[in-house]
This record gives sequence, C-alpha cells and structure tokens, in this order.
Amino acid sequence: MTFEIISPKIDVEKVKDLGKLTGEALERKNQRDKELEAIIKGEDNRILLVIGPCSSDNEEAVLDYANRLAALQEKVKEKIFIVMRVYTAKPRTNGDGYKGLIHQPDVEGLPNLINGIKAVRDLHYRVITETGLTTADEMLYPENLPLVDDLVSYIAIGARSVENQQHRFVASGIDMPTGMKNPTSGNLKVMFNGIYAAQHSQEFLYSSSEVKTSGNPLAHAILRGGLKEDGRYVPNYYYDNLLHAIEMYESSNLKNPFIMIDTNHDNSGKRYMEQIRIVRQTLINREWNEKINKYVRGFMIESYIEDGRQDHPDTYGKSITDPCLGWEKTEDLVLEIFEHENNLVK
Repeated sequence: MTFEIISPKIDVEKVKDLGKLTGEALERKNQRDKELEAIIKGEDNRILLVIGPCSSDNEEAVLDYANRLAALQEKVKEKIFIVMRVYTAKPRTNGDGYKGLIHQPDVEGLPNLINGIKAVRDLHYRVITETGLTTADEMLYPENLPLVDDLVSYIAIGARSVENQQHRFVASGIDMPTGMKNPTSGNLKVMFNGIYAAQHSQEFLYSSSEVKTSGNPLAHAILRGGLKEDGRYVPNYYYDNLLHAIEMYESSNLKNPFIMIDTNHDNSGKRYMEQIRIVRQTLINREWNEKINKYVRGFMIESYIEDGRQDHPDTYGKSITDPCLGWEKTEDLVLEIFEHENNLVK
C-alpha cells in the first residue's frame, strides 16, 4: 500500500461551517442562481459571462478584481449576467510547480491541503458576501465538490476531465449549471456523450456510498478548441463550427441546449489578446444566424488585473498560470458586448 494518511479525516460539515452563507447574502445568491438557471434554459436572453483569473492564486488581488467586476456588472446588468471565475484547484497545465489554491494556499510554499480548503471557502465566501457576485469553479477533483457546493453557482468540467466517468456521473448529481468542455482532441462527440451522461440519472459509488442521481438538465457545452498531435491549435468558434455543434446538439435530444465559447485555451492558442477578436467574431455570427443566436449565449474569458502571465508572483494581479486579459481591456470588452446587445434590433 503506497498511500500514507498525513492528516485526520476531513469533516465536510465542519468545513462548511468555515464560511456559511446566511441572511441577505444567501438571499442574493439564491436570486442570482435563479437568474442564471433562466439564462441556461433560454428564459432570459442576457449574455452569460463566466470571467476571471485563470487560477485564483492571491486572495487580495482576486478580491480587488472581484470588486471591479461587481461595479462593471451593475453597469451592464440589463444585457449581461456575470459569474466570476474563482478557480481554486487550477494547476499549471503540465503539473509542474503550482497546483492551485486548494493545494498551495501559499503560492511559493509547500502543499497544505487543510489550510488550502480553508482558503478556498474563505475566498468564495468573501467574493460573494463582499461584492454580491456569484462564483464559478472547475471540478478538477470530483471528490472535492462537497467542500464548495453550497457556495459555487457554476461548475466547469475541463477538457482533460470530460471523458472521465466519475466526472460525468458526479455532474449528473449537481443542481447547478455545469459546463462541459470538448476534450483537447476537439472531438465534440466525446463532449456530447458527457453531457448526455450528466443529464441522466446515474448510480455509482461516491464518498464511500452507493448513490443515485436525478440527472442535471443544466449540463451544457463549452467549445474551447482542440490541439492536434502536431501541435496545431484548431479553433471551434468559427461560423461553420458553431453550426456543426448546433446540429449535433439537436440530434442528441438534450435538454436546455446552450453553448458557451471559451475564448482562450485552444481557441486562442493561449494568445490572450485573441479573446477580444473571438468575442467580436462570435457576436457577428450570432447577429447573422438565428440558430447561432439561439444556442450560443455565453463566453468564458480569462481575465485578471494585469495583462499576460508570469512564472513567479512578482507582479500583483498577474496570472501565474495561463495568460489573461488585463483589467482595462476586460472592461472595454464587456462594455463592447453590452453596447452590441443594446443596439440590436429585437
């Protein structure tokens, strides 16, 4: 046996007591969750933005960003609904060095899962209670979901997880919007199989118990491009790509069809400035085609205070994982989306 227990067993309920929403904060979150559900179901025609740092590595900088984003949300609330990315398990892609806040609450320190769990709950709690925004996180480890499921409003399942049966089955028991990305190969069939599994009831072992889920009708697609074996990035946000994805959606008979465009990753080739062009092109495609307008109603954008990325946390508010749009460009882009939607003839 190569596993060594290095801490007491975690009591999930005690963990949740570290930051439990009550009163006005809970009421506001519940109201925003209803609005988010209505957007996924097509009952609310606002654009959904899941936006924020690639990885939430620094509490002070993330909260600074959150307060800026909350003020921006107020300006654009009639046309745009914002959920902030507070990704707390997001490591560097190759797994070298930093492994996410839940592993390393101190970016340059050693892994400390107990303090990391406290830091994760504290960060989600503070963003929600101090700014009024609601948050998104990536379900990198399905067994960690109960640690944050009462705080988070949107769950993403990444390109390297969407083929995993445990991720798909756990997604079927989540009662919130769950975006499922296409895999790194770009194979949309894999993603739609994942959404199908998530939308249907499943029985499996979870947290040492046999469980049965009810299915998650809010599971939906995130197009993030693909990366071929020869190293070429293959985007899937172009006009024909969207029509192909819509055709697959319709033939799959899935509930609440909703497509989000991930503007970074293999759509941009991790060239963060490309996110602006990808948003603009998608808005034009929505305007030109009724089906695209109906299905493609969200963007996932990687954004922080400073442009780009860095290897070490030397610059405040600059990503230490994937490169992000800086705040000024982010604000301009969100206002541009707002103006575009505001000027459309309905």
